[in-house]
Amino acid sequence: MKRNKVIAIVMSLVLIFALAGCSAPTEQATTPTPAPAVAEAPQFTLILGHGSPAGTANDLWAVKFKEVVEAKSAGKIKVDLFPTMQLGSDREMLEGVQTGDISIVLVQTAPSASFVPELAVFDLPNVFSKYDAATIDKALNKSAFTTLINEAYAKAGYVNLGFLQGGTFRETSSNKEVTKLEDFKGLKIRTMENKYHMAYWQALGANPTPVIFAELYMALQQGLVQAEENAYDTMYNAKFAEVQKYVINTHHLLYLNQFIMNKALFEKMPADYQKMISDSVAEATTDVAAKLGDLASTNLKALNDAGMKTVDFAPEMFDQMIEKAKPVYDMVRTDIGDKLVDTLLTELEKK
Repeated sequence: MKRNKVIAIVMSLVLIFALAGCSAPTEQATTPTPAPAVAEAPQFTLILGHGSPAGTANDLWAVKFKEVVEAKSAGKIKVDLFPTMQLGSDREMLEGVQTGDISIVLVQTAPSASFVPELAVFDLPNVFSKYDAATIDKALNKSAFTTLINEAYAKAGYVNLGFLQGGTFRETSSNKEVTKLEDFKGLKIRTMENKYHMAYWQALGANPTPVIFAELYMALQQGLVQAEENAYDTMYNAKFAEVQKYVINTHHLLYLNQFIMNKALFEKMPADYQKMISDSVAEATTDVAAKLGDLASTNLKALNDAGMKTVDFAPEMFDQMIEKAKPVYDMVRTDIGDKLVDTLLTELEKK
């Protein structure tokens, strides 16, 4: 009995200490075990530059992309916007993207041809004139042509994430009225620094002169040039109605912009970040492209309301201009070969 009593006491003490251990843990037991280290999701700040004024296609595109990608990434991808050539001219921004000093540039194709020679395909005069925006979008963004042109960007150290257009064109503003082919003779017109553009205007009899956009208003005001060519939104926002009398609907080039990113930066980002950026560009493109037709109409009306007269050409006039421009088609084929040109023409004709 005595032995049983001792055992019972011992068991009772064990139970008491066990309970005491649960209710009053030692200092060692209260120290949490460190959790395994978890890598934080990387953060990127993208420097995006463009040369366009507020309210133009590139400005709307940049703002929408920033909104969408920052939301998709929950702030892990931030975008700092630098519009109106704050980072330099188109050429300087394209150089900056190549070197990696700038992450992204939104720019029309013409100034980019010095860096990606194959972009001369977009300088074929009036090549897009008879197609609607949806047909053009499919050919540029979702076709065999897309694959070929993206290879050309890659060789230059770029990734082009999309083309933006709304079936509208670069037109001509002038202080000289042009109603027939002979009226182009001697016209001092500002162009971008692009040999195909200069060759086109020379073929029409004009006198093309490259002037950087930041100096264009003053050049028109002082009479250094009589005319220039741009989309309606650019003409209006740059206040060219103050120094120009006529809007001449030459329809010579598609109003086309590109979303160009530094290839090395894009490729070093995680795959899910690349997808977020690509998807955000696509979403922003769809959003802004749908507005471009109305934007063009609104800006043309504003130019008219500001005193500019619109000049429209008959189909016969366009036929004469295309005939005069044949040497430019030959130049482009000589410089970049037939494959890219023929692929674009084929894709545009697909239904």
